[in-house]
Amino acid sequence: MTQPTNPLPSAVKRMTAKFSAHAALLLAAAAAGLFFGQAALAAVAGEITHLSGTLSTQQADGTKKLLGVKSEVQEGDTLTTEAGTYARVKFVDGGEVVLRPNSQLKIQSYSYNVAKPENDSMVLSMLKGGLRALTGLLGKRSRDKVSFQTATATIGIRGTNFGALLCQNDCNNVPTASGQPPANGLHVDVTAGAIVVSNGAGSVQIGLGQFGFVADPATPPTIVPPGSGVQVTVPSAIGSGIGKDGGSECQI
Repeated sequence: MTQPTNPLPSAVKRMTAKFSAHAALLLAAAAAGLFFGQAALAAVAGEITHLSGTLSTQQADGTKKLLGVKSEVQEGDTLTTEAGTYARVKFVDGGEVVLRPNSQLKIQSYSYNVAKPENDSMVLSMLKGGLRALTGLLGKRSRDKVSFQTATATIGIRGTNFGALLCQNDCNNVPTASGQPPANGLHVDVTAGAIVVSNGAGSVQIGLGQFGFVADPATPPTIVPPGSGVQVTVPSAIGSGIGKDGGSECQI
C-alpha cells in the first residue's frame, strides 16, 4: 500500500528560503543605513566658535535648531542671525566666516579632505545681510572651487579676507562716509588678497584695499572709490563668555 506524501519538508524549505531572503534584505538595509550614517557624519562642515545673540539653522531635511558655541554646522544648513547677533563659523579646513546681524547664509556644498584635493568644494549662498570671510586651506589649494553666491553676483576668492554686504532696503543702520544708507545691491571690500566678482553682465577683480559694488544682476560689477565704499566690520571679540555650557542645541 502506497504511503501518502508528506508535504511538510518542502513547505519548510520554502519558508526557510523566504526567511533567508528576508534576512538578506534586512542586512542590506542595515548596511545601507550604516553607510548613509557615516556619510552624514562626513558632511559636517564646521562649528560655531563665537556667538553673541541668537543663531538658528534649518537643515536640509527641514529640521530647525538653535545653535550655540561648539554646535556643528553641516552641508545643506541655512544659518540665520537675529537682530544684534554676530556669529563666527570655523570650517574644517580652517576658513572662517563671521555673520552680521539679520543675515542668512546657506552652505550649499562643502567637501574637504586633506588627501583628496580633487573633491574640494565650498559654495556658500548669502541670501541676506552681510559677512566677513577668511580663506582656509581649501581656498588656498583649490581657489577655483570656492565661491560665495548672492542674488546679484558671485564672488570668487584669490586667497583673501573680504567683506560682503547685500542691501535690500535693510541697511539703514550701516554706517557710511556720506552718512546716508548704502545703496541697494552688493557691496564688497578686500583687506587681504583679492576677489573676483562676476555676474551675467561682467566681471571685475578687486584687490587689497579696494571696494566694489554691484547694483543688480543686469549691471556689471565695478570698483568704487574708497570714499564711496562700504566696509563690513565685525567686533574684535564675538560672544565673549557665551556658550560656556558647551553650546548645546535645542529643537525648535
